[in-house]
Amino acid sequence: MTVLEAPTAAPATAAAEVPPDRQLLMYRAMVVGRAFNRQATAFSRQGRLAVYPSSRGQEACQVGSALAVRPTDWLFPTYRESVALLTRGIDPVQVLTLFRGDQHCGYDPVAEHTAPQCTPLATQCLHAAGLADAARMAGDPIVALAYIGDGATSEGDFHEALNYAAVRRAPVVFLVQNNQYAISVPLAKQTAARTLADKAAGYGMPGVRIDGNDVLQVYQAVHDAAERARAGHGPTLIEAVTYRIDAHTNADDDTRYRPAGEADAWAAQDPVDRLERDLLAAGVLDRVAADGIAAAADAFATELSARFSEPPTGDPMQMFRHVYHHLPPHLREQSERLAAELAADEQGD
Repeated sequence: MTVLEAPTAAPATAAAEVPPDRQLLMYRAMVVGRAFNRQATAFSRQGRLAVYPSSRGQEACQVGSALAVRPTDWLFPTYRESVALLTRGIDPVQVLTLFRGDQHCGYDPVAEHTAPQCTPLATQCLHAAGLADAARMAGDPIVALAYIGDGATSEGDFHEALNYAAVRRAPVVFLVQNNQYAISVPLAKQTAARTLADKAAGYGMPGVRIDGNDVLQVYQAVHDAAERARAGHGPTLIEAVTYRIDAHTNADDDTRYRPAGEADAWAAQDPVDRLERDLLAAGVLDRVAADGIAAAADAFATELSARFSEPPTGDPMQMFRHVYHHLPPHLREQSERLAAELAADEQGD
């Protein structure tokens, strides 16, 4: 693993060779993740999703990190971690359920060991620190992997979580995907720190800065930090330097704040193309196999499109529950009217 800069101290474990079959697994997951981003973005343009935050260009961060931890470890994702959830094995329709506007996240967080995708900036860092510390006290060898964007490192929750985790030596890995922009604000306008990894020093934990477009670096760094945490040595902050090729979401016009040609320059470092070139050169992958994986990813997207045509199911009466202990008169009236309409529909069937 080549560390770009190590402002404090890198994890102690030396980089190890990732077996070829593991590298092929990463490649397949990244190609499928790229297809997933493409299809979900199409859903958002068709009005089938309320919003979709694409992670095109960040697949190495998401696939490498999700494969670097154990299935029993917990993920604490933001709204941009769809490919990480997909890599974990969560059903793709369930991954997208939240973006349909459903109040539920679509999957069972306990069964999947994955918290709901978090929209508020950095609140998931506190949840990760709390769960990890509870596991530590219970003697359960669980590690929490908290995903965060560069903009969220300016939030109070981020700093509280790092401080708590460091003091308690909670087994947490904080993975910052520095994709250069907090919505429309470039990194230089939101922090005076030399690097985001520098912030680890203030809390007494290791901070390491890596190339986030190199899936092997991401895998190794997260694996090392997770095993360090599991061994009782506390949290690590990883800054993975990458780039958000697509706009922040489909509701964002990135041409208003990004220089022309900037995204094209970063596309030359595309993580999927980069790994493909490396695997072809090493003889781990050949052209026929690469075309087969691409075809399988296209078939995956086609199947997802067909499955997503099915309307979501749910109990319409749910909207009246769990907000008020005693419904106000106007909501009680609406509730009674809806119940009557549903009963009439049922009798009509």
